[in-house]
Amino acid sequence: MSVKDIERAITQLPKNELSELVAWLEDYHHQVWDKQIEDDLESGRLDSLLGEVEKEYEAGLARPL
Repeated sequence: MSVKDIERAITQLPKNELSELVAWLEDYHHQVWDKQIEDDLESGRLDSLLGEVEKEYEAGLARPL
């Protein structure tokens, strides 16, 4: 099944099922993003960035959100 096939099928969904699909896709996207961040943290890809953040925090450059 191609992306175009999926897109065509989505256009045929009733509104309630489209809303259900959108909610599922948002949740799935968040899960994929969380896994990517986990993997990046475990592999050390974010170490330099986290080091910069730590230095800025220690220098008093951080602000509360």
